[in-house]
Amino acid sequence: MTSTDELAFPLEVDYSYADLSREFRDVRSGPDIARWQELLPPLHAPTLGEGGTPLVELDGVFVKDESRNPTWSHKDRLNRVTVSAAVGAGAPGIVVSSSGNHGASAAAYAARAGLDALVLASAESPPAVQDFLRAYGAKVLSVPSEGRWPLMRQIVERLGYHPVSNLTVTHTGHPFGPEGYKSLAYELHDQLGRTPAAVFVPTGYAELLYGLWKGFRELRDLGLAEGAPRLYSCESAINAPLSRAFAEGIAAAKIEYTPGSRAYAIGAALSGYRGVVALRESGGAALTVTDEELDEAQRRLAGQGLWAELSSAAGLAGYRRLGQRFDGPVVCVSTSAGFKDLGVGTAPPETVDASWASVERLFI
Repeated sequence: MTSTDELAFPLEVDYSYADLSREFRDVRSGPDIARWQELLPPLHAPTLGEGGTPLVELDGVFVKDESRNPTWSHKDRLNRVTVSAAVGAGAPGIVVSSSGNHGASAAAYAARAGLDALVLASAESPPAVQDFLRAYGAKVLSVPSEGRWPLMRQIVERLGYHPVSNLTVTHTGHPFGPEGYKSLAYELHDQLGRTPAAVFVPTGYAELLYGLWKGFRELRDLGLAEGAPRLYSCESAINAPLSRAFAEGIAAAKIEYTPGSRAYAIGAALSGYRGVVALRESGGAALTVTDEELDEAQRRLAGQGLWAELSSAAGLAGYRRLGQRFDGPVVCVSTSAGFKDLGVGTAPPETVDASWASVERLFI
């Protein structure tokens, strides 16, 4: 495939599957995603203990709680391999365009690897998230979204920093990104003892969606799993470029971004080719959810002890929106922790009298 001025196709990573060792096929254990090393790019960057997150049963489905990763999001799987690429290339630092989770995770793995990190953030990202970025020693610039990619290109060219997010006209991401996400598919198969029937995935640019599909496809093609699940992308109803691309049968779509959703982490104005591939090849579908449906899903998760970021509740919200029964286990991926939401921690707590009357008011 050839990229054009309107569409960019991502690079794909391939492996010599015939040469996999018996150890990979029979004994897959370890403290982080390095347990899957034979089907991952070289892991030059030190681990922070990413992966191995719990699978929690809730309301008849399973929730894969990715908030248990080192920086409390699924992005740690991606950044272990993308920062490894920077280390392998001898880059002095990494640069990333991110409104939150990706930037924080990249900054943490860069710090662990002894690299500089420069994050081009959105001016609308929560203050707590920007503090989160700086805690790892990252240099943070809040710039208008339309200026982030041109500036990132200059940083790559002038400073030699390795980009761990893409610079392309439609989303391609870092080639190694979905490779890190494959580990989530491997874990789900191990935790369930079988292939799930369906997986519902919070979706922005669809790198996680595609990584899951590639992982399940590899397990199936290697004879390590029976079949592969249907995958469902779950986007904000306000901005849903993948849903448009899938409905129109095109490789990728650009839309005019509409502000308004509080689910900022899955807000996107363009999609990428791999998201459509994952949905089409898995036999799944593109779903959209409203902020009200996300609120309800977030409350359900919290009621069971899981505090998810609003965007992260999209998997459960999408499952409930579809309302379909499946012949086998269903997994809703929850990608990040609730403290990263807009408005969290900005209001000081109210001080009340230390009296029984104050306790009673809690139950009115």
